[in-house]
Amino acid sequence: MPRAPGAKPVVGHLAAFLRAPLAFLRSLPAHGPLVEIRLARKSVVVVCDPELTSTMLVHDRVFDKGGPLFERLREAGGQGLATCPAAEHRRQRRLIQPAFHQARFPDYARIMTERMDAVIGNWRDGQTLDLAVASRNITADVVLSAVFGTRLDHGLHVRLATDFDTLLAGFTRHSLLPKPLRKVPTPGNVRYERATRRVRQSMAELTTQYRESGGTGETNLLSMLIAARAPESDVPALTDDELVDQAVTMYSAGTETTAGAVNWSLYLAATHPAVHARLTAEVSTVLDGRTAGWDDLPRLRYTRQVFTEALRMYPPGWFLTRQTQQDTHLGTYTLPKGTTIAYSPYLISHLPTLYPDPQRFDPDRWDPRGGQPQVPAFVFGGGARKCIGDEFSLMEGVLLLASLLSHWHIDLHRNSLTAPRLPRLTLNPGRMRATLTAHSRLKGVSEKSRGRRQGQVSRRG
Repeated sequence: MPRAPGAKPVVGHLAAFLRAPLAFLRSLPAHGPLVEIRLARKSVVVVCDPELTSTMLVHDRVFDKGGPLFERLREAGGQGLATCPAAEHRRQRRLIQPAFHQARFPDYARIMTERMDAVIGNWRDGQTLDLAVASRNITADVVLSAVFGTRLDHGLHVRLATDFDTLLAGFTRHSLLPKPLRKVPTPGNVRYERATRRVRQSMAELTTQYRESGGTGETNLLSMLIAARAPESDVPALTDDELVDQAVTMYSAGTETTAGAVNWSLYLAATHPAVHARLTAEVSTVLDGRTAGWDDLPRLRYTRQVFTEALRMYPPGWFLTRQTQQDTHLGTYTLPKGTTIAYSPYLISHLPTLYPDPQRFDPDRWDPRGGQPQVPAFVFGGGARKCIGDEFSLMEGVLLLASLLSHWHIDLHRNSLTAPRLPRLTLNPGRMRATLTAHSRLKGVSEKSRGRRQGQVSRRG
């Protein structure tokens, strides 16, 4: 098997990976369909071929979730749907799948519209804010409302958002550090460990209160999981610990990912004027200043194309690991049991054989008339473990992107945007400072300017 060049003594490729991880990943396919890299003392085989990536994901019992990334994920998420081993996954998937049936989506869209409208509609003309924080707060609110119902204490949102931000900020570094160094009580390690404990404690308390109170009277994900029963018995299908695992998983999978993709959409559109003009024209025509809802989705076609292209260019789950459960092979290569395999949706989405000129931002790649599959390859995984919330995330992203642009003209502060150098668990931009201007004020300014020009023409005449 080919090895990536440039490994250094002791650290291997770790320094190059940390210094410029995206460029490092883009360099690997030139060396072969499978390429071995070394991150400190850990050998990792990176899959650089889309067909082999698909094979690996389909055979999930052979290439099971594992490796340092999933070890860290399980510290907070336990054995939730995203982190449990393949042997447990089928049971959990069957229990949770009804919550993501298409018949549920109009209700989820209603929650999204209500929560977005409550936040976006209360912003002020001329206000400056960090969109990275604001959009994450909105998606967190949506996920918590979908999981636990809409009557939650605001303080809980703030506490969970703060702790998850600490987890995500330290996740990649914590995963790459050797175990002895993770136990050193540095300020970063202490913050990470405390946040992990608090996340699970908060979710446990909330789940217990919800069960004891009989719920909120709403039908939501948690109420459906509590009501689920084991086959041919009246025994609850999930224990309290398992309910916590699912709540943590849904929150972590549905918050940072969608918010990041929306922010990349805003940034990429703002830096491509023709795209921005076409996007805002569609939003203005369809929404006319209101918050987007379920019935608007079929007409927000270009908005979805922009969001999808942003997902391709900067997929949230950018580097993921598996572990072989037996001696096996992938393509022409033999892999012994215990081999750590990595695949990168970012790497695959930048292959010119799949996406010509992959560094170019081109939403028309996703024009449904072009025959292209409507979701970038492997952005939501694949096989039996494809993300159960993929359509939920796509719907939320389109609604949020359209609603932001419907209510406000967003002037991004270009010098404040920090593209990821060392990505976190998710591939999101850094701070996104922006100033908001109400469309009504822009319209008024435009009408005054037009009036002045007409007056000048009249006087000249």
